[in-house]
Amino acid sequence: MTDVAPPASLTIEHTTPLPLIVRTLGIVPYDESLAEQRRLHAERVAGSIPDTLLLLEHPHVYTLGRRSDPGHILVDEGFLHAHGATIAHNERGGEVTYHGPGQLVAYPIMLLQPAERSITSLVRRMEAVIAATLGEFGLEASLVLGEPGVWVNGRKIASIGMAVRRWVVLHGMALNVDPDLTYFSYINPCGHAGLQVTSLARELGAAPSMESVHAAFARQFAVMFGRTMAPEVVVA
Repeated sequence: MTDVAPPASLTIEHTTPLPLIVRTLGIVPYDESLAEQRRLHAERVAGSIPDTLLLLEHPHVYTLGRRSDPGHILVDEGFLHAHGATIAHNERGGEVTYHGPGQLVAYPIMLLQPAERSITSLVRRMEAVIAATLGEFGLEASLVLGEPGVWVNGRKIASIGMAVRRWVVLHGMALNVDPDLTYFSYINPCGHAGLQVTSLARELGAAPSMESVHAAFARQFAVMFGRTMAPEVVVA
């Protein structure tokens, strides 16, 4: 695998403003967030809501996408339950990953416009959003050819796994702010044995506030995807 720099810009500008609602949800059980995503997805397909970005954290959970190999979970389910973790399945792409407190999870329920309808470009833009967010905290991000996600100093700091149905996005990305990194040792993260994982807290020596990371990510997301954030932030 070869490190590459994130692209200078993949920003799309739209001829008419596209509103974006940002919802900050706190810590939400995975199954509840999945049900909410699916509900919002149906509403976005129907055109009854604008694009919506969900920012949240999960209790300890390991998620597997539609083609994930369960063998990449290295311990039995009883061990995970003893450590307060569960296993969940969904329709996203990618291999097994971990979510937990201290990790920013972002789910964009977004209708891709005609000029945006490339899955490869969608992933590249999400990587660019993460890289720009890290840049606000003084970290230089890199990418690895053929591997969705973002790295810092050779260690993976963010994972991406999305699905698109009727050109509306489901699922999204996870950025390690200050999670317990021990939980990554119970899996082959993203299907890779021995993959080193890091966080903003580890790279900076201290964790920025989750609120500041939320704000930076939402701002960079709106810029990269050419959306206009609504003046209010809905807090559930």
